[in-house]
Order: sequence, then structure tokens, then C-alpha cells
Amino acid sequence: MVSVSSSLLYCLSLFSLLPFISSSITIPLQHPQPNQIPFQDQYQKLNHLVNTSLARARHIKNPQTAPTTTTTTPLFSHSYGGYSISLSFGTPPQTLSFIMDTGSDIVWFPCTSHYLCKQCSFSSSSSSSRIQPFIPKQSASSKLLGCKNPKCSWIHHTNIHCDQDCSVNSCLNQTCPPYVIFYGSGTTGGIALSETLHLHSLSKPNFLVGCSVFSSRQPAGIAGFGRGLSSLPSQLGLSKFSYCLLSRRFDDDTKKSSSLVLDLEQLDSDKKTSALVYTPFVKNPKVEDKSGFSVYYYLGLRRITVGGRHVKVPYKYLSPGEDGNGGVIIDSGTTFTFMAREAFKPLSDEFITQVKDYKRVKEIEDAIGLKPCFNVSGAKTMSFPQLRLHFKGGADVALPVENYFAFVGDGGEVACLSVITDGVAGPERVGGPGMILGNFQMQNFYVEYDLMNERLGFKQEKCK
Repeated sequence: MVSVSSSLLYCLSLFSLLPFISSSITIPLQHPQPNQIPFQDQYQKLNHLVNTSLARARHIKNPQTAPTTTTTTPLFSHSYGGYSISLSFGTPPQTLSFIMDTGSDIVWFPCTSHYLCKQCSFSSSSSSSRIQPFIPKQSASSKLLGCKNPKCSWIHHTNIHCDQDCSVNSCLNQTCPPYVIFYGSGTTGGIALSETLHLHSLSKPNFLVGCSVFSSRQPAGIAGFGRGLSSLPSQLGLSKFSYCLLSRRFDDDTKKSSSLVLDLEQLDSDKKTSALVYTPFVKNPKVEDKSGFSVYYYLGLRRITVGGRHVKVPYKYLSPGEDGNGGVIIDSGTTFTFMAREAFKPLSDEFITQVKDYKRVKEIEDAIGLKPCFNVSGAKTMSFPQLRLHFKGGADVALPVENYFAFVGDGGEVACLSVITDGVAGPERVGGPGMILGNFQMQNFYVEYDLMNERLGFKQEKCK
């Protein structure tokens, strides 16, 4: 169990003063408001996304530890690199924004008017108006989670030992201990609540949710869609969920959204969604020993081709080994796809070999952290070799150029491969997944997580 810092204890002491102690759905995905990201230029913004993707990859590789059958909700894209949905908690309901994250399992929200957010994407002077917190004392259904409640262990990912006796003076000590959650780009901490989740016509009482009193580098609450017991799909008992990610050119435009669909129907059927190609989820042999890895969706990537040529990626990075390391996961919370250095180099070299019509722009590579970059200024038509991912089960995914090249500059005159590796900014992190498929590569793809049949489906389409 992670030790609680003095700052967390201070925040929790403030929080303790608050007087609150006593089948399918579709949801929109969206980005933050434009004035939340104070980037001075496009290069700075791309460099920020590279660094946050790397930080996310390092965390993933070494984690610190109904009335209807479906429901649909809007899904919005954001310039900080993620996608968000709106969820309602409490009685009466309070609606908040959450980052949709398939690489974690905890659902949490800011929940105090004294919420502290360090190094968030807005000025501290206006933070109270920028972050909308959940207020437990305004909800009749808010309850502190007890230490002996099995869900207390869900949020801590370990068994919690409680006192055997609870006298009048020690009952407060029987609440679930404070949590600290580590993400690649920041942390959050608070206490566990039992609340009612509202999704359109569906209400789910006794839903485990984190009540955070402080965060660092987290622009909103997070809705974990990973494999853990505390994730939103697990707590709702979903048979599948799916989404289509808007193109990133719509960053922070709240008028543009796609949809997240939650399927509540519990039919043990092998029925496939029309036009989707499927690949089975892969089991990591060591998830029991590495609980942080157990929340990930592992995929069986057989090979990668560039312009029809096979990229010689070492097999240990494509499939998890007996030690639990390696393999490929899909993560909606990562922006740019991450590859271990030994896997990234042959991919990068193949593009450098095949792209002969455009010159390298190394000064841009140094500025933003993406490479290789090519000067395409003046080109009437652009031609790049096709990047194709070949998954087990016959699911071949050919990515459009805009999904693996980022066009930068005022006129998009520089094209950079939007795949990253460790060691560019800081030392290489060994262990963990060998490849993390990020959301930039999944733009304008319909992606289905068929939890009942343990498989992932893909279909390219225009998200709207």
C-alpha cells in the first residue's frame, strides 16, 4: 500500500471538516475549453503531447500501484490529448466531466470546494471556476466506504486490514483508508465513497467512486474503463462497450462529438457487429503477480508492415513473456502510440528508407520529440508508405496517413511520424508492455470492446 504524504494528510484534514459523514448507453466524448491549454505555439503543444505520452507509457510499463439494453453518451476530444464523457452522481444528480481511460480502473472526481490541483492546465487564481467538483454534502446518497467493505480493497488493489473492534471513539478509523493513484503524468488522492451513478434511465446505487481532494496534472476526473473490479464496465456488468474517436482537428470544440456506447445486455452470444474485424484479447501470464498490469487490454499483434514490407520487431515486444513483460495493449488515455526502443528503431528506419521524396527536418524533431520528420512544403500531393497492423484472428488494420503522421507548422509543411519511444526524453524504462496503441492512431475508427467474448473489434469510419 502506498504511504500517504503529508500534503495528502493535510488535504484530508481539510476534507474531514465537510459535513457529509452521517441493455446499452451512449455518452459523448469531448476536449477541454481552448483557454485551458496555454501553449504558445504548435511545436510547444506537440512537445507537450509527446512528453505526456511518454510519461503515460512509463507508468503503464511500471505501474505504482437496467430499463434499456444500451445507452449512448457524447464523447468529446481535448487538446491535452484525451477524450471525455459526462457522468452524473448523487441524489440529486451532479454532472461532471471525466476522461475516458481504458488503461486504468478507478473512477474518481474532484469532490471539495477546497480542491487542490497542482500544475493543472489553468491558473490557480481561477481554478475554482475551472474545476467543477462534486459536493458530497449536497447528495443524500453519499456514504463513506467502510474499511471492511470488500470494495475498499478494489481501490487499493490489495487486501486492507481493519481493526477488529470499533468503539464510539474509534469508528472513524474504520473507514476505508485514503488512496493515492499514480498516472503517467500526475497523481490524485482522496477517500472512497459509495454513491449512486446515473446514466440516462439507468441508476446504479452503491457505486464505488474516488472522492479526490487533490491532484497534480489531472485536468478532470477520470473514468477507468480497464479490466479491474472497480472500473465502470465491471461495476455496471457491461457485456461490451464501444466508441468512435473524433479527428484531433476538432480539439476543444464542444459542438463536435462522437459517441460512447455501453451495452448492458448479458447475452452469451458470439454475434459480431457488422463490418468489424476482430482480434482476441491476450492473457498476460503474470497478471496475478503484477496487479498493475491486470487492468490492461492486451492484443495479439502478429506483425507490422510499412509500404508492404515487414518490420522486424523482436517478438518479445509483440507478445507478453513468462515474466509478464512485453506485449501490446490499447489505451485510450495515451495520445501517441509508444514502442520500446528496439521495436521503434526498425519501424523508424523503414520509413526513413522508403520516404525518398522529402528531406528530414531534424531541428523540428529536436523541438517536439517526434521523429522522423519530413519537409513536405510545396508538395501538391503527398505520398507516404502505408502503415498496417496485423493482429491475430485475421484483423488487419490499415491506418490512414493522418493517423500516423502529424502535420505541423502553420501550413502543415512538416510531417512527423506520431509514434514515440523512451530514451528521447529521459532514460529508457524497461519492462511492462512493449507497445501501447494510443488514441491518435485510432482516430475515425469504431472500436468495440466485446467483454463477453474477450475480443476487440475495429472498423474505419468517419466519427460524428
